[in-house]
Amino acid sequence: MAKFKLTTKTRVLVASALLATVLSACGQTTDWIRGRVDSSADDPDILGAPEVEVYLAELGRIASGDPAAQAEIYADAAAAAQLTPSASTNLRLGLVLSIPGYPESNPELAQSILRDVLAQTMLLTPAEISLAVIHLNNVETQVVANFETSRLRASTSRAAQSQEQTTSRRLAEVEAENRQLREDLKAAEQKLEAITTIERSIREQE
Repeated sequence: MAKFKLTTKTRVLVASALLATVLSACGQTTDWIRGRVDSSADDPDILGAPEVEVYLAELGRIASGDPAAQAEIYADAAAAAQLTPSASTNLRLGLVLSIPGYPESNPELAQSILRDVLAQTMLLTPAEISLAVIHLNNVETQVVANFETSRLRASTSRAAQSQEQTTSRRLAEVEAENRQLREDLKAAEQKLEAITTIERSIREQE
């Protein structure tokens, strides 16, 4: 009976978090980030695993847009993952990197870290697994969007470069035509002057 109760609460946590994800472009609404999703008190204890509210509070501080807080949280998460590597510290770093819109955001690295974390689900609480799954889905979407954006920019750049080359080539052709016209005009003027001189000389002789 207790096992059924735990499964139900975990499902409620996942469903609530997924709902919050759908309601915002990056899957991080302010209410959800600040802990509207309740962590289950019946989740199995894992030594050293933070409460889900700890993760959400940090993500909320990052989303607030305070550069000092963002830099501080990123530095602390990166140091913890390096000095005391574990499923939880790596999850924390992956979550921090997954939030878009600040300098340390890195969806590609977050994707890699979160995938590795989800390969160690036995070391995570159900709430941590839910966070990892949700944010992994988000960063995978970001990675695809970033790739498409880069592709379109490259295509636009190539088109612009091709257009610039065509324009430069046409300008060079026009300049060459103008030089030839000037030379032809000068030659015509010289011929006209020569003819005029000859005619004047003939009139004078007559």
